[in-house]
Amino acid sequence: MRHRVGGRKLQRTSSHRIALFRNQAAALIKHEQILTTVAKAKELRPYVEKLVTLAKKGGLSNRRLAHSRLLDDAQLVKLFDVIAVRYADRNGGYTRIIKAGIRSSDAASMAVIEFVDRDTSAKGQDSGPVEVLEDEAA
Repeated sequence: MRHRVGGRKLQRTSSHRIALFRNQAAALIKHEQILTTVAKAKELRPYVEKLVTLAKKGGLSNRRLAHSRLLDDAQLVKLFDVIAVRYADRNGGYTRIIKAGIRSSDAASMAVIEFVDRDTSAKGQDSGPVEVLEDEAA
């Protein structure tokens, strides 16, 4: 029996699923909007909202808990310093899921998951300057 066993398996092992949520949560915090499948977005939503709630509470122990679930130092700083301040007055509902049609390659239902009241300039933002190496022969 599966009573009270929540969550989708997403055709992955438990360790792969945990890594998937860590990576997608870090990408969502960095870009504040990502495109993924509907099933992954629905599973990612509570994961990220719990991280935002930890960040709103603040404190060293909550920062360590969030770090253990995120494992990305740069995004952890943004979560606690930028996103937690932005949603200080909001009691939950930090993200929204917008259905975005069907992927042409495998007909999977796609969705955009984004932060409510997001910073539009964060989308597509790189983590730092990119060095362009010129060809020495040219």
